[in-house]
Amino acid sequence: MATFHVWAGSTGVERSRVVIREIGTADVLAALKAGAEDFRASPSHYLFLGLIYPVAGALLMAWASGANLLPLLFPLLSGFALVGPFAALGLYEISRRREQGLSWTFEDIVAIRRSPALPSILALGVLLTMVLVVWLLTAQQIYASYFGEAVPASFASFLSGVLETSHGRAMTFWGILVGFFFAVAVLASTVIAFPMLLDRDCGVATAVETSIRATLANPLPVALWGAIVAGLLVVGSIPLLVGLAITMPILGHGTWHLYRAMVASDRR
Repeated sequence: MATFHVWAGSTGVERSRVVIREIGTADVLAALKAGAEDFRASPSHYLFLGLIYPVAGALLMAWASGANLLPLLFPLLSGFALVGPFAALGLYEISRRREQGLSWTFEDIVAIRRSPALPSILALGVLLTMVLVVWLLTAQQIYASYFGEAVPASFASFLSGVLETSHGRAMTFWGILVGFFFAVAVLASTVIAFPMLLDRDCGVATAVETSIRATLANPLPVALWGAIVAGLLVVGSIPLLVGLAITMPILGHGTWHLYRAMVASDRR
């Protein structure tokens, strides 16, 4: 029964009751603007929460360099886009509380651990982690098919091999193409799944199914949101990942508002 709760939720919400709205470009931009407003409301409170992202990215870079995993550096960093929805749980809660006119403290964010939806949230987080692992293994195979098992002597030599050789450019092309399909699959299945689980405790199956239906009903707006996410992650990564302390919270809050725009409330 516990496993059933994880997949189906504890509230008995029927899938047919989850009504998907059709939205447009203006709604996507409005969600991003609302996310930025949530961030601006109390930016000093993000000192710790926001710095998690650049610090984690810096640790990944250091680990990849020290463990001779330079070929996986870009796939590791791009993995932020795959696990980002799970990492933004606290941000969804902040937006939810602000929406209800409530203040928030870090104690309120930590209180998510008592949410009845936590098992479902963790299960979906594990699934995303598995997708990330598969992506890293795939990226490693793509690299090996062009460069073999040789380990780059340095970051400069690795970069030179990727940018200045024909097989390096071919590897980049296929890596980006395959990575794109991974990103699309994750975006379609989780674009609103985590906010919905936090809001309704509907179970993993319903949350993922609703995300896919929302994507199919709004392919261009969801594609635009995916492009915005990718663009802001790149912008945030350029200044030594420090910008992620701003872009990741804005995207997290924006995801909550996108969920609100695409899924009709079941509150009476």
